Amino acid sequence: MKYAFYPGCSSHSTEKEYEDSTKAICKVLDIELVEVPDWNCCGAIDAVYSFKPLYSIALAARNLAITKKMQMDMVTPCSACYFTLNRTNKILREDAGTKSKVNEALANIGFNYNGSVRVWHLADILLSDIVLQKIKEKVKIQLTNLNVASYYGCYLVRPPKICNFDDPEHPTRLDNLVETIGASKVDYYGKTRCCGALLGITDEELALKMSKDILLSAKNSGANCLATACPVCHFNLDARQKDIESRFDIKINLPVLHFTQLVGLAFGIEPKQLGLQRNCVSPRKIYPLTMTSVS
Repeated sequence: MKYAFYPGCSSHSTEKEYEDSTKAICKVLDIELVEVPDWNCCGAIDAVYSFKPLYSIALAARNLAITKKMQMDMVTPCSACYFTLNRTNKILREDAGTKSKVNEALANIGFNYNGSVRVWHLADILLSDIVLQKIKEKVKIQLTNLNVASYYGCYLVRPPKICNFDDPEHPTRLDNLVETIGASKVDYYGKTRCCGALLGITDEELALKMSKDILLSAKNSGANCLATACPVCHFNLDARQKDIESRFDIKINLPVLHFTQLVGLAFGIEPKQLGLQRNCVSPRKIYPLTMTSVS
């Protein structure tokens, strides 16, 4: 299996461990990731789109046009990029006026694009029947003592006409992955609630409260770790957890892992290769819980 790999800004910088763990598990699964050459920001979701929608669409379209020349489907580990790139495809297929303006801009750098590249979220690839079976076969360490709260957030499942990953209100596919690697799934009300995303720039208090509610929902439901599929969500729930504890005078201390790190632990990959030393809330307390080897 071979895909054009679009890491996105966050996975390539502040959340580098997500990219590292993605590449580590894909190597085990014989999934070849060919990085999109000279890729750029996808358009930063609504931060750009709200003010200059055409600029945002053109930014995303450039990445897709490069990928079209690669003659491959695109895969990204970022839910926000997944949404933005698929939204761009939908707009360019349905809005001839916008497509004309975007292609006028792209023509200046020798590109043309019509919305034809298939964009997958990494989780969608791993959760296909064939790859999920392969994941099961590659498990070396059953994570039987882990109670994992899968966090879907917004852009992986909504809006369903753009992000057709799972049921937008009651998703289960990441929970299926958790059970495949031997861990126990935790059902909790916060799995599809917004983490606050970029509200931290305009209303920090509200963003911290939104993330707090998700973390406490998971912990109070019995989770000893939380798994994300988006680097922006991971940043809010992991890197800002200390800020949440300080602001609301509470103790949470819930490790938040990228779902790829969790799969990597089940594969027996060394924690450092998975970038676990970069996680802000130390996951060390769950390491002993992952050491039940498969016979």
